[in-house]
Amino acid sequence: MSPKRHDAFLDKVGLKRFAVIARTINFVAGHTIASHFHERDQLVYACRGVMTVQTRDGTWVVPTYRAVWVPAGVPHTVTMSGSVTMRSLYVKSRLFHSMSRACRVINVSPLLKELISYACDCSPLNRAIQRHRHLIAMIADQLQTIRSEALHLPNPTDPRALRLVRILVADPGGHHPLVGLCKQVGASKRTIERLFLAEVGMSCGKWRQVFRLMHAMRLLADGAKVTRAALESGYSTPSAFISMFKVTLGTTPTQYLGVGVERLIGDDSPSKSPLVGTTVPSLPQRHGRRNHRSPRG
Repeated sequence: MSPKRHDAFLDKVGLKRFAVIARTINFVAGHTIASHFHERDQLVYACRGVMTVQTRDGTWVVPTYRAVWVPAGVPHTVTMSGSVTMRSLYVKSRLFHSMSRACRVINVSPLLKELISYACDCSPLNRAIQRHRHLIAMIADQLQTIRSEALHLPNPTDPRALRLVRILVADPGGHHPLVGLCKQVGASKRTIERLFLAEVGMSCGKWRQVFRLMHAMRLLADGAKVTRAALESGYSTPSAFISMFKVTLGTTPTQYLGVGVERLIGDDSPSKSPLVGTTVPSLPQRHGRRNHRSPRG
């Protein structure tokens, strides 16, 4: 179930007079930070491991060297795949006014990576101090120019489409034809396709493909081999998974999850990925520890 405001707790970061507060926290694999929200905007950066950030509107998968922007007041949960080192910047609301008021995943350039690390060393940042003011300005400039990633798949709102989503999420590797699944939720395949196109901007079949890709990414972060991740996510062969991964994200799974993103972010031109511009509902929680009031997510 997606996080709702009345189910979430307010995680107060404190030190309200400071412009930016930065923290580094390590998490074990499978750890989940329960639904919460902040009074500040937040940049959540994965310098190791893969995080899944879930809100009412959808899910953002955040692999190594990526970050997700979470505006103030948005309830969200964070689930760790593999051991995760999280660096978070808590920013006074609307201080970075160029940033969207909706969640989005961004690439983290080598410069932005070092700026975030330095902010954690210097935290809290006070705009009355010149070097802090310059650091904040450099981070804001990087966020304004950095390219977004196509790692978000939104939830539909129609009850029939949502029922189908729950069926697909419960069985990522399933091969049941969509025609039969649509009948289970009380609609024709044509109706479901129309609803998905209207509400999430892609066909149901494309939505299923991307969900499988994101599920496989989480399995890989948990230590699964490519073959297991591919087969458990519904791909007929590992090569089919690798091919889809390269078409979508421009590189192989091993390169994407295991190295920096210098070559992925060097070109500021729009990506040719068919998913760019689209915006994986909740992935099922199968294993791992849950901490219902773990701080600082």
